[in-house]
Amino acid sequence: MYEKFYGFTEKPFQVVPNLDYLYLSTKHRNALTYLQYGLTENMGFIMLTGEIGCGKTTLIQYMLEMLDSGAKVAFIFNTNDSPDQLLGLILNGFKLSPKKGRAATLDAINQFLIQKHSEQKQVLIILDEAQNLTAEALEEVRMLSNLQTDNQAYLQIMLVGEPELIDKIKNNKLRWFTQCIAAHYHLTGLDRKETGKYIGFRLQKAGGLPDLFTSEAIDTIFRITRGIPRSINLLCQAALVYGYAAKTRRIGNMFIEQITGDKIGIGLELQIEDTSASDAVESIKEDGILQRIRILEEKNNALQGYIQSQLQLKELNNENFKDNLISTLLQLLIDERRRSEELLLQYSQNNLNFKNLKRSEKANQNQKGSKQAEEEASGCVSFSQKKRSRVSD
Repeated sequence: MYEKFYGFTEKPFQVVPNLDYLYLSTKHRNALTYLQYGLTENMGFIMLTGEIGCGKTTLIQYMLEMLDSGAKVAFIFNTNDSPDQLLGLILNGFKLSPKKGRAATLDAINQFLIQKHSEQKQVLIILDEAQNLTAEALEEVRMLSNLQTDNQAYLQIMLVGEPELIDKIKNNKLRWFTQCIAAHYHLTGLDRKETGKYIGFRLQKAGGLPDLFTSEAIDTIFRITRGIPRSINLLCQAALVYGYAAKTRRIGNMFIEQITGDKIGIGLELQIEDTSASDAVESIKEDGILQRIRILEEKNNALQGYIQSQLQLKELNNENFKDNLISTLLQLLIDERRRSEELLLQYSQNNLNFKNLKRSEKANQNQKGSKQAEEEASGCVSFSQKKRSRVSD
């Protein structure tokens, strides 16, 4: 739609994870360092948490590209299953034949770990959306990690999830699990400066101009999205559609404000109303990670649930659906503006006719006044002449 107009080779703000568009901010670099440190030092449990859309999955995919080619990785996405089903998914993740019964499955996994240890191969299980794991499933995962020598773990496990995962493992029933976590990083949104760099990076990566968005527009984007990359992508993509419709070569703040006014984008209007939470979080020092998490969870718990449910409901990963939605809403907006312009034109014409009518009435009144004055003056002259005539007689 707008790619050719702005000189893009592809859409710069797609929400589908794409390693070519990975922007390593300071926070993302720090997170990557923590993950690499945990893997290099052969730590048993590593944890990465962060808000929805902050780039966790993309960062994990980038990290996997850097692993040794001989490493064996089971990437588990579905974490809503029972402990026995989870073991089956792990077996399948390592491309092992399915077994009947829990005991046979555990034995197959243990034999696999022993074999790979003898081959000096790294073995890693990544559990995405780990906040959905039950206490029983977490206990099953912990039991798998018990297979180790005095100085080396046979298996490394990485938990990736939303902030709720922190609450879960701090629960009294799972307090023991916190002692298992050797390395943990909580990924937050970008700051204002890196939000601008992120937008410019993606624009330039797609073949466009990095300064397509004005500084004022980026200020508003940062305020609304709190620096969450996925929210930035949604808002910027909508802004490009609006800019294309208006045939403007730069995206100014007026388009961002218009989008929020039209409520284009899932959850954007709620994020505007809750910017106080963002201000509170930003005021906490960098080393107060746990305190920032508590504040964020207290003020954004309801917002997190809303965004997650809406993202699933609207299937935002479907670019065609989103483009059709935006196009439909944009056409409604254009039609509404056209009707407004027609009403404004009609009002201006009526106002002009009214003013002309008032001028005409005033002119007629002035003309009648002048005629009446002339008649009165004429009458006075006739009376004076008659009086002089009587005096002469």
